[in-house]
Amino acid sequence: MKDETKKSPLKAFMKQRRMGLNDFIQKIANNSYACKHPDVQSILKISQPQEPELMNANPSPPPSPSQQINLGPSSNPHAKPSDFHFLKVIGKGSFGKVLLARHKAEEVFYAVKVLQKKAILKKKEEKHIMSERNVLLKNVKHPFLVGLHFSFQTADKLYFVLDYINGGELFYHLQRERCFLEPRARFYAAEIASALGYLHSLHIVYRDLKPENILLDSQGHIVLTDFGLCKENIEHNSTTSTFCGTPEYLAPEVLHKQPYDRTVDWWCLGAVLYEMLYGLPPFYSRNTAEMYDNILNKPLQLKPNITNSARHLLESLLQKDRTKRLGAKDDFMEIKSHVFFSLINWDDLINKKITPPFNPNVSGPNDLRHFDPEFTEEPVPNSIGKSPDSILVTASVKEAAEAFLGFSYAPPTDSFL
Repeated sequence: MKDETKKSPLKAFMKQRRMGLNDFIQKIANNSYACKHPDVQSILKISQPQEPELMNANPSPPPSPSQQINLGPSSNPHAKPSDFHFLKVIGKGSFGKVLLARHKAEEVFYAVKVLQKKAILKKKEEKHIMSERNVLLKNVKHPFLVGLHFSFQTADKLYFVLDYINGGELFYHLQRERCFLEPRARFYAAEIASALGYLHSLHIVYRDLKPENILLDSQGHIVLTDFGLCKENIEHNSTTSTFCGTPEYLAPEVLHKQPYDRTVDWWCLGAVLYEMLYGLPPFYSRNTAEMYDNILNKPLQLKPNITNSARHLLESLLQKDRTKRLGAKDDFMEIKSHVFFSLINWDDLINKKITPPFNPNVSGPNDLRHFDPEFTEEPVPNSIGKSPDSILVTASVKEAAEAFLGFSYAPPTDSFL
């Protein structure tokens, strides 16, 4: 196989972007040149975080019955993997895969996120997973957030049954088109901001906004997904200190190990808008240490090929001092009232009355043209569809099962009416 990284620096960047932060930290920790840089040395010290459950903290014993997580409002004891035909792999992550599945009885298509409990426990990430589930339960009232239909578990796996969205990742479309014209970028930024504003109203900070976590539905509207790094119970003026997110999008206060708040999401919105307009994230460098130094110290530089309103919005969102950042005082209301969005009717936007600037033109659920072939060409693992009674339950599997008590969820019956 040819070395694609030599052929295309952009492709190397795209591949690197698919790494999670934990893998990324390990990679730069093994890079002697990067580790000599004082900023990187300082950042690597944050691997002892103040919220150890959210990172790879020091190993701890498996959860005992007294540490069991039981957060579920209700359970669905009847759901099982054999209820579904698992058709295609449409995504991958650190702990499992996302698959296109058809429910056998309902004949409805879903995206089913299948996670390995052992892998989650090994990296001490169970709180992340349960946090993701909690946030999903609150998303039903917003059009630009992916919805959870129900969840269930077997002895060794967790299953999220989610809305199936097949217009493709914003990342995928950016990869193909390099950048977007300003009206298209404005439309996406407005729908993203609306979703972030809703999460903030629930006292949730998203923390991991990036084009890979932004999907387009079959009409071309934004759908925000992947809530594993959300931080709950962050009210107005509350802060947190966990070092997490995606390297290109880390705000200066996160790198400085300072407490941060919901304005971290507005920095990320600025970074995504910048990338939509210019093709790469702001402050990007293939040299990690240089990129961190840019985020911390380099002034924002904007080429003259955007409008003054876009320029002002980027400067306001990518303000290194979070107390001066747009959104620091009145959160989403400040974003809505910015002149860049003066052409947006926010009531029409939330009701999906604005025609999206790009239509993915998918022919139906089996149309996978906007998914990366890297995923869809991968065979569906046989183990995905196995029911609990077909699994040999080992001691470690029992521990995993105990750690996720309360995961299973089914919506109230009146939600189907």
